[in-house]
Amino acid sequence: MVKFVVMSEKDNVATAVSEIRSGTKVNVRIGGRELEVEIKNDIPFGHKFALRDIDVGGNVVKYGEVIGVATKPIKAGEHVHVHNVVSSFVWKAMKEAGER
Repeated sequence: MVKFVVMSEKDNVATAVSEIRSGTKVNVRIGGRELEVEIKNDIPFGHKFALRDIDVGGNVVKYGEVIGVATKPIKAGEHVHVHNVVSSFVWKAMKEAGER
């Protein structure tokens, strides 16, 4: 059984509470809607995967709170981690420094 956590209907990521293999299809119920998401990469325990596409500069929302900003486009089902997300504070500093 695939296990993951989504705490808020605002969330655009879910947290794996067991390893999820690439190619697995998960069904997620959020705010009365049912989404089917195909996992694109192996997701280790405790890591996140996108529930829907997130554009560069888009907020990453977990437990109903913004936890970071996408530094690359993230497709639904992709692993969400340090390779494609930075904290909101880092993103703001990068923009102010002209790096984004």
